[in-house]
Amino acid sequence: MTRVLYCGDTSLETAAGYLAGLMTSWQWEFDYVPSHVGLDAGELLVKQDLVILSDYPAERMTAQAIDQLVTMVKAGCGLVMLGGWESYHGLGGNWDQTALAEVLPVDMNSADDRVNFDQPTLAIPAAINSVSHPILQNLPWEDRPPTIGGLNRITAKAKAQTLLMARVWRPTFSLEHGKTTWEHADHHPLLVVGEAGSGRVAAFASDVAPHWVGGLVDWGPERVTAQAPGAGAIEVGNFYSQFFRQMLEWVARSAK
Repeated sequence: MTRVLYCGDTSLETAAGYLAGLMTSWQWEFDYVPSHVGLDAGELLVKQDLVILSDYPAERMTAQAIDQLVTMVKAGCGLVMLGGWESYHGLGGNWDQTALAEVLPVDMNSADDRVNFDQPTLAIPAAINSVSHPILQNLPWEDRPPTIGGLNRITAKAKAQTLLMARVWRPTFSLEHGKTTWEHADHHPLLVVGEAGSGRVAAFASDVAPHWVGGLVDWGPERVTAQAPGAGAIEVGNFYSQFFRQMLEWVARSAK
């Protein structure tokens, strides 16, 4: 059984209910730390195979806990950072100022890195061979690419692999002709993976919960309902659930 520590996304009663609900539906056991609760070095960290940080500010972890996490990752523990206002640098995340920056597969900004999209932004594979990666396999990236609503601006490190990009479109509509014109306006790294010592690491620049998750939360023709203990019920798309499961399984080396 993979041992998971999930930190952040406010609380189980709010945004954390999404990822906690997914893990519950997969019958995964996990320890949860809300965004307002601090974390020190010790047994709670040591026993984990996978640590997920999502909207969990760096100031909540002591320097000793961060050093312990870095050591754990190099020794084989998986690490995932999901995007949010308190992830990466964000607005109060400030992870770029910590030792954890060494093991993440991306370089972070030293100023506000939040990007909000008010027009369609698609999550698409970064290259043709990206879809063969276990995280992206068996998902309809060509036929049904999902949308997202925002992300943290990150840059892949030299030895890391960028699997997904966020492609921003600027549609304009002509009242006179009744036609819509689409223009590719920008793009950003969305999912970057790599290794640090013996551990796998992944940086997903968008969120797992509204609002930045955008249409990704409803990705798929089938509905998945779930509820973690102490959390509200969620209803999401089946491809959304599959994507995050494949990401976490790959990082934790728990895929069958």
